[in-house]
Amino acid sequence: MAESFDVVVIGAGPAGENVADRVVKAGLSAVVIESGLVGGECSYWACMPSKALLRPGEALRMVRRVPGAREAVTGEIDLSESLKRRDAMISNLDDKWQVKWLVDNNIELVRGHGRIAGKRQVQVTHEDGTVTDITASKAVVISTGSVSVTPPISGLSESDAWDSRVITTLDKPPASLIIIGGGVVGVEMAQAWHDLGTESVTIIERGSRLLEREEPFAGEHIEKVFTEEYGINVLTSADCTKVERVDGSVVVTCDDKQIEADEILVATGRKPQTFDIGLESAGLEPGAFVQVDDQMRVTEVSGDWLYAVGDANGRSLLTHDGKYQARIVGDVIASPEKGARAYGDIVASPRVVFSDPHVAAVGLTEERATTQGLTVRTVDYGFGWTAGASTTGEGIEGNVRIVVDEDTRTIVGATFVGPGAGEMLHAATIAIISKITLDELWHATPAFPTISEFWLRLLEAYGL
Repeated sequence: MAESFDVVVIGAGPAGENVADRVVKAGLSAVVIESGLVGGECSYWACMPSKALLRPGEALRMVRRVPGAREAVTGEIDLSESLKRRDAMISNLDDKWQVKWLVDNNIELVRGHGRIAGKRQVQVTHEDGTVTDITASKAVVISTGSVSVTPPISGLSESDAWDSRVITTLDKPPASLIIIGGGVVGVEMAQAWHDLGTESVTIIERGSRLLEREEPFAGEHIEKVFTEEYGINVLTSADCTKVERVDGSVVVTCDDKQIEADEILVATGRKPQTFDIGLESAGLEPGAFVQVDDQMRVTEVSGDWLYAVGDANGRSLLTHDGKYQARIVGDVIASPEKGARAYGDIVASPRVVFSDPHVAAVGLTEERATTQGLTVRTVDYGFGWTAGASTTGEGIEGNVRIVVDEDTRTIVGATFVGPGAGEMLHAATIAIISKITLDELWHATPAFPTISEFWLRLLEAYGL
């Protein structure tokens, strides 16, 4: 069987859905090819379930910070209700509503495994073994996402280790848990399952601190809170050499020290899911990130027909950036004369770790800005030092920082660490993307009393 559409999208995650939606709204026809659940990783195993698991503990602590309200809290987290809400957030792993959205927006869906078979040609193998050949009159878009990475530690592959898909869909907390990796997934899942009843959690991080890609104070603050307030064990600069199952338990050998737990989670990063999508037929390397330009056009393929968005291209492995890229490429395909180009995902990519406290950051850290040759100055202020912070409860701690390009007097990076800080990040994103100078920003007065008054204090500390 053969079919034809203007645009063929391989992968129905958030980025792929947005590409199809954008081109259909511009008057083109589109089909999305998906072998799994429509909606992708974020909807069922990543963003949505992880935030649902984190929210009960965060909400309870918010109340307990407020005298008068905390006295009304007489119980603990209800595990059953928490997991029920998680299941509702992921539609009980049923994609019928996502499929309905495609239908309602005139986007075709073909179930099966899609592979590029030539220029503007995609072959779909269905579950029953039948094959459909699809031709794209304008473009093929790769939107296949990423999968978890398993590091080369002896015995790890044979230890029945959990990945991010397993840890976010558990039906009960493990009694004890070892997490290899102190990045976003490791930190968030340590927090979530500690709150939901796991008695012993140990994070093992090979680097010198948690959240190594962010400002040093961010990981240091999270480690302090985890160890001193929550009782989560954190081992940094730790080199794991062996993992084995002994009488049902997991034993990890790390720097000649053995750590034991009931289960183990591997949270050491992601790799592109491009290893079986026919890249070789376009002269590309299977399993690698697909290199693109600022219009998401694959740079190593001529003819303006092949594009890649989201995790598959490696520019930014974040859902919102993948959706942003999708809107760009949709405009490029539908209206090439407009010259749409992406830059927000590079210069002002917002990212939030939803631990308690949040770690919210956008743009460059001081180290990365300096590495890029910028003349920078950082300004810090306490997250809980404003009058607004004091009204929200007791023990509001953390830090905020802006990274200023001294030559242009503009902000190129910002990091906020504190309860709920993720909801305050967009102002920094706007400041960076608009390139507003500090002299102009000074006239944007924050409301009193709000936590965001730290913006005024940062500019005062800078000297304005």
